[in-house]
Amino acid sequence: MSSPVAAPARRRLSGRQAETVDGLLDAAVLEVAESGFDGLTVRGVARRAGVSPATAYTYFASKEHLLTEVFWRRISRLEPPATDRRQPVSERVGESVRGIAMLVADEPELAAGVTTALLAHDPDVEALRSQIGGAVTARIAAALGDRANPAVLQALTFTLFGALITAGVGNIAYSELPTIMADTTALLTGRRR
Repeated sequence: MSSPVAAPARRRLSGRQAETVDGLLDAAVLEVAESGFDGLTVRGVARRAGVSPATAYTYFASKEHLLTEVFWRRISRLEPPATDRRQPVSERVGESVRGIAMLVADEPELAAGVTTALLAHDPDVEALRSQIGGAVTARIAAALGDRANPAVLQALTFTLFGALITAGVGNIAYSELPTIMADTTALLTGRRR
């Protein structure tokens, strides 16, 4: 069964419910910073947020769901990327992903947790993962422009998600992602940076 958070179109949260959800999400960020993903539990988040575990489970099915919701909310609050058409397409793509790349860059435990959480086979996570994928694809598409080759868009989207996972496990720095994306765009479009 999907939670009310992942499916806002089906059920809107009241003011008090929204405050509870916000408190749980804030508590999840603090809890994962202290305990890491392996030590994170919905019960621990509930305790930190000052609500019962039953209340927490009303909104979040799992710790993966909690962290995926944190990441989705951060992505959905990003400003649209500036797309100066005078700038080379590779630079526009690099800039379009800079905000995404930096969402968890300074929070290594959260970054590692989100990386793991996004891969969960949980219906709530799957719904959020789809929303995240749509938002990321839209940012890259805006940077590419109206006449973008769909195969290039797909390849760049796959590249970004692969790079996010690579950064999430600590093999590259998040700050490298814009350059990686600009270089990959130049390679795929045949246009130099």
